[in-house]
Amino acid sequence: MKTNTLFATSLIATFLVAFTITSCKKDKDDPSKPQPITNEEEVITTFKIRFTDALGVQPEMTFTFQDPDGAGGNSPAQFDTIRLASLSSYHAQIILLNEATMPADTISNEVLAEGDEHLFCFDPIDANISITRTDSDGTFEIGLTSDWITGNYSNGLVTITLKHQPGVKDGTCSPGDTDVEIQFPIIIQ
Repeated sequence: MKTNTLFATSLIATFLVAFTITSCKKDKDDPSKPQPITNEEEVITTFKIRFTDALGVQPEMTFTFQDPDGAGGNSPAQFDTIRLASLSSYHAQIILLNEATMPADTISNEVLAEGDEHLFCFDPIDANISITRTDSDGTFEIGLTSDWITGNYSNGLVTITLKHQPGVKDGTCSPGDTDVEIQFPIIIQ
């Protein structure tokens, strides 16, 4: 009797694991159903944000988050604090890289190519700054490029989240899954 119970438990566990693995996949055996382009999750080891002063007075600045072994491993190799001048306007560009491959893979090119499925969300916390996405997929903004307008002196954080929203993108940050999320310290000086 114990053998039958053990067998039944193992069979149920195997079924649940198989269901979990396959439940996220579309049925590719039915040719009458439209088949989506498969988009495997990309590895992002490096997140850069490049700032250019809108007036062209200040030098270009790049701030980086780099975690070569990915989430859950060693601490990031580089995690910069964003430092911007008060009462200024900047154009920003996000560059995402997978530097675990040689040569490095520029993931931000794929985000742009699949712009109708991606959205960057910006959430400043205690930082005197406003951020506006400046690029579009033709219907909704993407956020690979943005304008940042700083106010008076402040210290805080800015959370930047890349949402993956295939088939559900509506211009808001609510739907979809999170591809990457970085909370940069920011100083408006």
